[in-house]
Amino acid sequence: MSVSSTSISTSERRTGVSSEYQVRNPYTGELDYSFAEPTAEELAQRVARLKDNQAAWQSSGVDARIAAIGKFREALRRHNDPIVEALTIDTGRVFIPKLEPQVVDTVIEHKISLAAKALADSARRQSMIPGVDGWERREPFGLVANITPWNFPIILSFMDAIPALLAGNAVIIKASEVTPRWVEPMNAAIRDCPEIGPVLDIVAGTGAAGAELIRHADAVAFTGSVKTGKIVYKAAADNFIPVFLELGGKDPLIVLESADVDVAARAAAICSSQSTGQACQSIERIYVHENIYPEFREKIIETARNIPINYPDKSTDPIGPFIFDKQADIVAEHIRDAVEKGAVIETGGKIIDHGGKWLESTVLTNVNHDMKVMQEETFGPVAPIMTFSTVDEAIELANDSKYGLSAGVFAGTNEEAREVGARLKAGAISINDAALNALVFEYEYDPYGHSGLGRARHGTEGILRFTREKAFIENNTNESQVVAAYGR
Repeated sequence: MSVSSTSISTSERRTGVSSEYQVRNPYTGELDYSFAEPTAEELAQRVARLKDNQAAWQSSGVDARIAAIGKFREALRRHNDPIVEALTIDTGRVFIPKLEPQVVDTVIEHKISLAAKALADSARRQSMIPGVDGWERREPFGLVANITPWNFPIILSFMDAIPALLAGNAVIIKASEVTPRWVEPMNAAIRDCPEIGPVLDIVAGTGAAGAELIRHADAVAFTGSVKTGKIVYKAAADNFIPVFLELGGKDPLIVLESADVDVAARAAAICSSQSTGQACQSIERIYVHENIYPEFREKIIETARNIPINYPDKSTDPIGPFIFDKQADIVAEHIRDAVEKGAVIETGGKIIDHGGKWLESTVLTNVNHDMKVMQEETFGPVAPIMTFSTVDEAIELANDSKYGLSAGVFAGTNEEAREVGARLKAGAISINDAALNALVFEYEYDPYGHSGLGRARHGTEGILRFTREKAFIENNTNESQVVAAYGR
């Protein structure tokens, strides 16, 4: 993610009376909601309850936890409408708020299907010493603090919370103060599920609340900006607890000369603009072979011009308002910097203010790597395009980034695209498509560079990362093997 609404404070402790935090409506620009910022004492009480219940949750066994999360899945379905209604106001969107609970439902189904096998004891096996064998067991950390962002509030909360719970942890989610309205109806769903309520809680709060939770946690999962991620990492290190960071992206798309230009151009436009570009795996840099560039340029501009913003018709959802208004300023600065250095705005390019702030799908040409729009995470509906003459040049340009979340390659064949993808410094490579990791959760990958730390949240590893491994080593003879080894 590009920008954090507030920083995580590593020193401030909030005590005493809660303060009211005013929340902006991203569609109207009005301050029409508020919540009480939790004090340190309130957070400590909520954390203590979860910790008190975690041991019983762990000892209940994976089958019982799977059943409990299945009950929670049913509760989410019962409470779907008020959750979607709140999320629609939080984000200024219509389609994606309806989609988010469906994605969480799918995540639950997928993680449940993996949990029993992933968390089972390993097979007992013989050691190098005759008469000694052993096995491993996975155990939870205890309490996981899950500090979540504003761009996909529910998906990015439960993509970590569900596997952490399955692993036997208790979880407290700190929702972004930018999008807090969904917390109340979601907590109602949690209360409606007595099987899960003792070990799951959600609180809205600023960065200071996140810092307080880190002090109490046994492990931390954070999704957000690189800047805040570094602060979270240092705070976790001070407490000597594991931390999992899902941070920014500057995803490249390479379009080789052999590619289907029409398909590639349409995918590039959609994947740079969908969700207002407010997704870590959005396409933020496009490299097109010089021989197909004129046709590609024409087609991506045509597609971009036909992607609507959802104003005044809120139901036209590809481009909603900037959820966090300061992100609009960052995107505008990237465009200004690019134009100042010679870039051409082919379409879009200006922030539209209707109370909320929008940007039409924007295509930039004549860009280079001296521009912010090609180096820093933009997190807006902007598609900057460069040309290349050789595959080696394309790969060098794509790898010229501090980020390495994911990338895409279009080519005449999957084999040709794979050869290029194998040389890219990115965790997930979409072959003859773009941003497939936004839709597919089965495959595990590790981010490169500043895009994250620790294993990614997908697949079986998404469960295992919330555990530590314990070995049981058994002596099956009548004599101490240690005594025998040391001859005493």
